Amino acid sequence: MVDLPVLVTGAAGFIGFHTATRLLQAGRRVVGVDNLNDYYDPELKSARLQQLDNFSEFQFVKGDISDKAAMEKLWAEKGPFVEVVHLAAQAGVRYSLENPYSYITSNCMGHVTIMEMCRHTEGFKHLVYASSSSVYGGNKKLPYSTDDSVDKPISLYAATKRADELMSHTYSHLFDLPQTGLRFFTVYGPWGRPDMALFIFTKNIVEGKPISVFNNGQMKRDFTYVDDIVTGILGALDNPPQREGDDAPWRVLNIGNNRSEKLMDFVALIEKELGQKAEIGFKPMQPGDVPETYADIEAIQKLTGYKPTTTIKEGIPRFIAWYKDYYNAKAD
Repeated sequence: MVDLPVLVTGAAGFIGFHTATRLLQAGRRVVGVDNLNDYYDPELKSARLQQLDNFSEFQFVKGDISDKAAMEKLWAEKGPFVEVVHLAAQAGVRYSLENPYSYITSNCMGHVTIMEMCRHTEGFKHLVYASSSSVYGGNKKLPYSTDDSVDKPISLYAATKRADELMSHTYSHLFDLPQTGLRFFTVYGPWGRPDMALFIFTKNIVEGKPISVFNNGQMKRDFTYVDDIVTGILGALDNPPQREGDDAPWRVLNIGNNRSEKLMDFVALIEKELGQKAEIGFKPMQPGDVPETYADIEAIQKLTGYKPTTTIKEGIPRFIAWYKDYYNAKAD
């Protein structure tokens, strides 16, 4: 059998980079696509791609997943792709208040474009795509379960991710397109996103600037280390859903750490690792945010044996070691 490449969308992004790396380390061929937008520092995205370029089996194409012609060209020149890990998206709850159009273009139009390409690919095996724990909105029941109602999102970002899940079900039902949506819970680790708490807190503490802590510090998150996330992604990829009776070959799975950590404990670990105290500005809850997240991961455990192993006591020092290395190298 010909070893067809896996397509990873958002390959210059945080989770996409780590997923592509793991696939390459396993001997797979990978084609990565990313539009390298400036939502955050494009230099960080370029640095991730430089790491991936060390693998001879990696090819990168700059392109926008919402551009039908660009995706048709990608499939024709680098494909076909019978396995797709679709991680490209406009991320972030808070930015969706400022720039709603980018979320509809990337997350909805982009998702439909990728599904259209997959459904017209002969022998297509599995589309695994990024959803988000944000779809749970203001749900009060914890831990969050995929059996819970998710029809009341409280941010546009969450609404677009829920829309992706619903559109995926439609395509799976109509076209027998095997799809798995993964609801990620607060992913962190080396090469992380500069718009997320760990990166912001570390940068500000190092630079002697105050950090903003919302809901007056009364926040809890199911922080999940990126290596554990990638293990779950690849486990899901290897186990495509099957049509069963009237049920489409479709599912959504939570992928988290199955532990809800206090945000102030998270801050204390950063302070300890940096050897510096944070100047904290306590703020009220932000629009679109929730006080606590906590994942029920029983379904993905049963399917793949997924078992997150990295605690924040292990993961935070690894991020900070990377942060110091990366920024010291840039300063030299």
